Amino acid sequence: MTTTYRVMRQDDNGNRYLLAKGLTRAAAEALAAEYEARGHKQLYWVEPEDG
Repeated sequence: MTTTYRVMRQDDNGNRYLLAKGLTRAAAEALAAEYEARGHKQLYWVEPEDG
């Protein structure tokens, strides 16, 4: 079974949002890095999808 990953973000108020899911780890990390490189001020991270 292959693990899929999602990209999450958190805004300045602590609200968390799902940006993308069903990605490989490399694709998820690349997407998070792209958002950060664009200068978005939120916190981004990659985590495995549960179930």
